[in-house]
Amino acid sequence: MTTRQEGRRKGYRGLAMEGLIARWYARNTGKNLEQFRKLAETIAGRLAPGASVLEVAPGPGYLAVELARLGPYRVAGLDISHTFVRMATENAQKAGVDITFHQGDAAAMPFAADSFDFIVCRAAFKNFTGPVDALGEMHRVLRPGGRAMILDLRPDAPADAIDAEVKSLGLGWFNRLITKLTFKYMLLKRAYSADQFRDMAARSPFGGCEVRAEGIGLEVSLTK
Repeated sequence: MTTRQEGRRKGYRGLAMEGLIARWYARNTGKNLEQFRKLAETIAGRLAPGASVLEVAPGPGYLAVELARLGPYRVAGLDISHTFVRMATENAQKAGVDITFHQGDAAAMPFAADSFDFIVCRAAFKNFTGPVDALGEMHRVLRPGGRAMILDLRPDAPADAIDAEVKSLGLGWFNRLITKLTFKYMLLKRAYSADQFRDMAARSPFGGCEVRAEGIGLEVSLTK
C-alpha cells in the first residue's frame, strides 16, 4: 500500500492530535478565547434562530461552546481525534451548553443528508487527506440553501503577520518558538491558495466558492 493511500485511510496529514500533543494544542489555543468569541458572534449573525450548526474539526470545542452560548442553536462537532472529542465534550459540560461531539473523518461523515443549516471548519482543512471528498460530505449533510465557511491559513501569509498572530496568543517563549516553527515548516507548506480552493470547490458538488483574504488566512464561502 502506498503512503498516499495510508494517508487517506487515516484521514489526516502529519501527527495525530492525540494525547500530549492534543493537550498542548488545547492549552495554547485556550489562552486567547476572545478570538473564538468574536468568530462565534460573526457566525451567529448569519444564522436564523434554531439553526443547526456543525463544526468540522472543532478540536477542544472552544468555538462550538461560544456559539452555543449565543443563541438557541443546535450545535454539533465532528473531529477525527478521540482526545479532542473527550476534551470538547468536557468543555461543553463545564460551560453548561448542549453540544454533541462525534468522532469521525470529515471525508466520511456519520450524519444523514440534509442535516445542517451551517458548517464551519476553522484552521483544519489543510490537514485533511481527502479535501475534495470532505467538501462533498459538507455538501451532502447541508440542507438545500445551507452554507459552509472554511477559515484557514494561506500559503503566502507574510512572516511579520504570522509573528504578530503568534504574539497575540500570549504564549511563553518556548511555546511561541515551537508555534513559529510549526507555521514555517509545516502549516504554510500544507496551506491552500485561493486558486486551489476554487479548483477543489469546482470539482465538488458545490461547483464553486467565494474566497476572501482575511489576515493571515482565507475565508472560503460555499452554498448548497
